[in-house]
Amino acid sequence: MTQAGQLQSVCPILPSTDFDRTVAFYAALGFDTGARYDDQGYLITERDGVELHFFKADTGPAKEHGAYVRVRNAQALSSEFAALDLAWDGNTRLMLAEDKPWGMCELAILDPDGNLIRFGQDSVGWHPPYEQA
Repeated sequence: MTQAGQLQSVCPILPSTDFDRTVAFYAALGFDTGARYDDQGYLITERDGVELHFFKADTGPAKEHGAYVRVRNAQALSSEFAALDLAWDGNTRLMLAEDKPWGMCELAILDPDGNLIRFGQDSVGWHPPYEQA
């Protein structure tokens, strides 16, 4: 059994076939480059205390890689991202925020390597089964 409160955060590690392209894409979303180790094939981006890590992948696009980021205001973030030009090869990269039947308001982006990043917040009045209302 683990001690209560030991876990502090989680950082997904996603593939990137081109660090320059990954940095540019996430910079447009407001992420800073926290660290970049080209010789080690590792990149860290950060925004609002949330880190996304990337490893250098020789081939792409990635398949079935992704992360879920909890946010304070999914609608506001959706509006912020909608103001950016996220079209890529004729495909939509941004799925705007909407309330989901499982009690979350979610939006999602698909990055150039096929990584799906979902952003979500609890819908008003909804609590997961493990949380007391």
